[in-house]
Amino acid sequence: MKQQDITNALADQMPLEIGQLDLEQDCERVGLIIVDEVNGFASVGAGNLAPPVPNEQVSVMVSETDRLAKLFTGQGWPMLAFLDTHEPGKPEPPYPPHCEQGTGEEELVPELKWLETDPNTLLVRKDCINGFIGAFDRSGKNAVVDWVRQHNLTDILVVGICTDICVMDFVLTSLSARNHDMMPGLKEIHVYDKGCSTYDLPKDVAIGAGLPEVAAHPQDITHYMGLYFMASRGANLVGAVR
Repeated sequence: MKQQDITNALADQMPLEIGQLDLEQDCERVGLIIVDEVNGFASVGAGNLAPPVPNEQVSVMVSETDRLAKLFTGQGWPMLAFLDTHEPGKPEPPYPPHCEQGTGEEELVPELKWLETDPNTLLVRKDCINGFIGAFDRSGKNAVVDWVRQHNLTDILVVGICTDICVMDFVLTSLSARNHDMMPGLKEIHVYDKGCSTYDLPKDVAIGAGLPEVAAHPQDITHYMGLYFMASRGANLVGAVR
């Protein structure tokens, strides 16, 4: 059965409501969060978890993120970019070594490298899947909570990779943190469909590579599932951002 057929079946039985977002009309004070758009996840051939060949969903994510980031910094609006970064020799289960410090995998993709010197961008390195958890320091302070409070944000717009892994974990935890009143002014968490992507590992490819069939991760299906679970927990899905 083709991926698209399965995705269509999911959409029939588990429909998504994907709207549009006007950043000036629909938001009071908005910030952009970019999840892990680093070489190790989004540059072709850059590592164990990078796409082995060019991938349209990943390319669209990067170009849309770049477009939004330039719009945000042009308005002087705040941005926070997560960079997955691991200590060498300490892989993050259940994944193979990736984004180890000093390899270059942990650095922003070339198209977004300019964010490193952007005055409106806060870079946050994280050593685990969940960026909200990774944003805690040893004192118990959380960089995301502090950033939201510092800028008095009412809305955050989330983009990044992978839709159903790092993006979803961050969004779900942030929704719970919002509901727990850790970020009192935050009203909405928006997820931009075209600004997110995930990796493609169909079952036949996984088996052909000597991996167990449970390693299968068909891109279209898992992307849809990630969006579904974020929406089911209260995230606002958007398919266009103005």
